[in-house]
Amino acid sequence: MECDLLMIKIEKVINKNDLKAFIAFPSSLYPDDPNWIPPLFIERNEHLSAKNPGTDHIIWQAWVAKKAGQIVGRITAQIDTLHRERYGEDTGHFGMIDAIDDPQDFAALFGAAEAWLKSQGASKISGPFSLNINQESGLLIEGFDTPPCAMMPHGKPWYAAHIEQLGYHKGIDLLAWWMQRTDLTFSPALKKLMDQVRKKVTIRCINRQRFAEEMQILREIFNSGWQHNWGFVPFTEHEFATMGDQLKYLVPDDMIYIAEIDSAPCAFIVACLTSTRRLPI
Repeated sequence: MECDLLMIKIEKVINKNDLKAFIAFPSSLYPDDPNWIPPLFIERNEHLSAKNPGTDHIIWQAWVAKKAGQIVGRITAQIDTLHRERYGEDTGHFGMIDAIDDPQDFAALFGAAEAWLKSQGASKISGPFSLNINQESGLLIEGFDTPPCAMMPHGKPWYAAHIEQLGYHKGIDLLAWWMQRTDLTFSPALKKLMDQVRKKVTIRCINRQRFAEEMQILREIFNSGWQHNWGFVPFTEHEFATMGDQLKYLVPDDMIYIAEIDSAPCAFIVACLTSTRRLPI
């Protein structure tokens, strides 16, 4: 699909060169932003390919907006069949929105995404998700002076206003908290409760010798504990297995803990290292 809107040309991403340009575009938006961390091209390329296990249940399409032959924006639209099965809604999603400060560019990009979603039977749209809620989620509206946390995108201050101008409204707040370890204090009553709980709960590191099985334990805990949260979509076995392959050599054993009661796993926590500076090129 191609259309012109006030000298704006919307083009589908249909081949490897198109995808390469789509992935590279944000670099032209954030060259002077010290809080933007350029993603690795190989990781983004795999994310937008069949190597992403999410594509087992997600169909998607991407577009770029051009002016005078230069890319000025990008967007994706996607249908997550697991979301539809769970909520029984004809909802589609958008994601990976980036564009220069021009409301007409946003209008053209969202027009393309909405038209495609309608052709897929969707009558509602929410986002941004890249590509679903278990991957990158949310639109930055505060905190432009800090680097993004894991699984959360960066953004420009004008995004929210231009998107709201198109009739969109906030669905929910997604929060990232910054805390110094020295600020972590507990009241006497809470300390007493923690001491009581420790007698019943066993905390252990992940067993790397049984890594695949451990990842499935984490998946079961997550899907069970998260199922009533806003927008929840369950992780598939394939997704969690792939995530495990990615984390296995990146996350030390002492950054993944599992809690057990009577030897039965009941909770887990993963500490992720977030890059806060750009790698030298």
